Order: sequence, then structure tokens, then C-alpha cells
Amino acid sequence: MPVPERGDPVVVELGPGTGPFTAEIQRRIGGRGRHLAVEINPRLAGHLGARYPGVELVVDNAARLPELLAGRGVAAADVIVSGLPWAAFPPAHQADLLRAVVASLAPEGAFTTFSYVHARALPAALRFRRRLGEAFEEVVAGRTVWRNLPPAFVYHARRPRR
Repeated sequence: MPVPERGDPVVVELGPGTGPFTAEIQRRIGGRGRHLAVEINPRLAGHLGARYPGVELVVDNAARLPELLAGRGVAAADVIVSGLPWAAFPPAHQADLLRAVVASLAPEGAFTTFSYVHARALPAALRFRRRLGEAFEEVVAGRTVWRNLPPAFVYHARRPRR
């Protein structure tokens, strides 16, 4: 997870759910900068807010990310970490979300998301991988974490194309 070690980074988490990445993001920013989490499910958001009071929680659709950030005085995110199930989304929603991510990142920003190994060959997953390559100058697939159930890997994307 590419959270800057110095300065006051703006880290945005999409679809934090119950918070599997939230604790690690909080640990890495160590009280510096801002950590915003966008969760569409009010029940999950309530649970997350109670567990992580230092996170700025937004209950809304991640496709509205540019407006959500602007409304909080944030010009751009340094890092966006996504727990969203990209392979489960229809083409139009996938495109809307990725557009929002690209529009919300700083020019040298980084986007990290995961995918499950068993879904890698699904048409929606292949489409998402292609779209990542179109949206970012650099996309690297990380190693597979076989201990995760189901096994998963991470995409690291840098420098959004505008």
C-alpha cells in the first residue's frame, strides 16, 4: 500500500466495509494528513466509524468521489485504496468508478486495489485490467497471497492519465 512516509498525505479508501485495510492505513499515516473512507452501506459505515474514530467517514457512492472531496476542501488524493469488487460491476459502473478515481488523484498519485485469483479470467475482470492500463501510465500486479481465502493479488497503478 503506497502511503507516503513523510508529509501530510491525503489517503482515500473506497468500500472499506468492515475495515480490513483501514487499520493498516491508519497505522501508516500515523496521525498525519487525512484518511477519508467512502462507504455506500450505512450499517457498515456506522461500524467502521465506531471502530476508527480518526477516519473521516463519508456515506455515499464512490462514483461521486470528485464532488465528495471538493466538498471537504480536498483538491486531490495522494493515494486511493479500493476494496470494491470491480469484477462484480457492470461495464458502465466500472467505467464511472474508474473515471472518478482518475479525476480525484494527484498527478503523481497512486491507486491500489485487489482482485481474487479465481475471478482473474472473468470478462469483467479482464475488462477492468484493460481499463486500468488505459487510465494509468503504470500498472503492476503484485504477488498472489495464497494464505488469503480466497487467494488474492493487488494491482498498483500510478500516474493517472488525463
